[in-house]
Amino acid sequence: MSQVHHHDVLIVGSGAAGLALALSLPETISVAVISKGDLTQGSTYYAQGGMAAVLDENDTIESHVADTLAAGAGLCREEAVRYTVENSRGAVDWLIAQGVKFDLRDKVGSDEFHLTMEGGHSHRRVIHSADATGRAISDVLVENTLAAKNVTIYPHRVAVDLIVDADGCQGAYVLDRRNDTVDAFQSRFVALATGGASKAYLYTSNPDGASGDGIAMAWRAGCRVANLEFNQFHPTCLYHPQAKSFLISEAVRGEGGRLLLPDGTRFMPAFDSRAELAPRDVVARAIDHEMKRTGSDCVYLDISHQPAEFIQSHFPTISSRCLEFGIDICKQPIPVVPAAHYTCGGVVVDTCGRSDVSGLYCIGETSFTGLHGANRMASNSLLECLVYARSAATDICQRMTNKPQQLAVPAWDESQVTDSDEDVVISHNWDELRRFMWDYVGIVRTDKRLQRALHRAQLLQEEIKEYYSNYKVSNDLLELRNLAMVAELMIRCAISRKESRGLHFTLDYPNTQAVAKETVLKPDNWYNAEW
Repeated sequence: MSQVHHHDVLIVGSGAAGLALALSLPETISVAVISKGDLTQGSTYYAQGGMAAVLDENDTIESHVADTLAAGAGLCREEAVRYTVENSRGAVDWLIAQGVKFDLRDKVGSDEFHLTMEGGHSHRRVIHSADATGRAISDVLVENTLAAKNVTIYPHRVAVDLIVDADGCQGAYVLDRRNDTVDAFQSRFVALATGGASKAYLYTSNPDGASGDGIAMAWRAGCRVANLEFNQFHPTCLYHPQAKSFLISEAVRGEGGRLLLPDGTRFMPAFDSRAELAPRDVVARAIDHEMKRTGSDCVYLDISHQPAEFIQSHFPTISSRCLEFGIDICKQPIPVVPAAHYTCGGVVVDTCGRSDVSGLYCIGETSFTGLHGANRMASNSLLECLVYARSAATDICQRMTNKPQQLAVPAWDESQVTDSDEDVVISHNWDELRRFMWDYVGIVRTDKRLQRALHRAQLLQEEIKEYYSNYKVSNDLLELRNLAMVAELMIRCAISRKESRGLHFTLDYPNTQAVAKETVLKPDNWYNAEW
């Protein structure tokens, strides 16, 4: 039986951004947190490297800003970069106050944090908890959220669509996966913190839930999206037939790991003077080039020249996981391949996380703040989650008293649909989508490949629309519907960029234009987003 739930704030997503927002709101505000599964199933839990922040006395805000702007290849919004970096120390202090334990320097009695180096950074500024920083942050935030008296957790729920009227966003319809009913969640404010859309690709480092739900829902509600052509492929994911989506942290390269061809030859110095510490797009393209040139299934990342004790203490999670597949990283190199990792574009927001729709906030990977530009610098993502979650909380508190009283939202209507007996259509379309995105909208693109992808995406959209109109919704159908829509947005953004910049590399336009311009799509421009 469908229900109507009433809260002041509805947060869709339970990663670092969503939970940080929930914990930053005062206890006088009633908060609902929607999670697809358990609270630890988002990307945050699997983040290994750490969080970038200006913490060392030899580091500066100006240096962090400059590094981020350089990695972003001219497309960062400098005001967003500066705002984020200036609030980095506050975000770290907030996490420490929440109870997160970060690694200290390898000195007896030291109270200084151990900071590691990652690609694109000119200083050691990545604070971490061994090689499982995301899990350390997630565990603390989950524990504190469960203990918060004003927060109600709704696990195993999937948002269907936002409820929007002339006054703005009033809540969302949400599928309860346990009984296949759709409930209405009425709220004065809604925050989408659903992560990115890397599941659009055949190979990804992300968990299964990264299906672009928040981006698609915001688009259907009337929000602009920007820069979705910039999909970051992490250069080093474990290559093994039984290793699903396991990332080998960039910190391995930061601590001296070297990329090798199957014959043991090092190749990164030939591509960039920064070698293994070049930005991720440079490293991913170099690996892709060498794999295609040599016909190899993978390349290798070797950290075995470091002392075993050093490796075990800095990378215990990676070491133990690789051992499960018979790879001793203290003695042998790790087979790696690039995989879709991060969605740099998203829903356009301001420094408070506000979208184009009144009452609707987007934070974390769902959003486009302007921080990442054409390429995200390593470990800036967790920082963005924390900074914008806290700024969104402040803005919501300021606007709460002025938000008008809500009218009753309409109930979910499924009187015209039936149970599906053709779920094979969903699995077939899902497989087709991920394969053509990998083949045609991957690390290296061409106009011909993008047009082929667009044609297939449009055909899929028509099939999915017909299916959605006739059958009751399910988790797989909702994810497919959202991912197909975001895939088309990605393709259209890529087609419109007639240059190579950052993560977008096309053989038809290999040069970078003198003037950097954002790619911004508006729903009314090309697509009727009613369905």
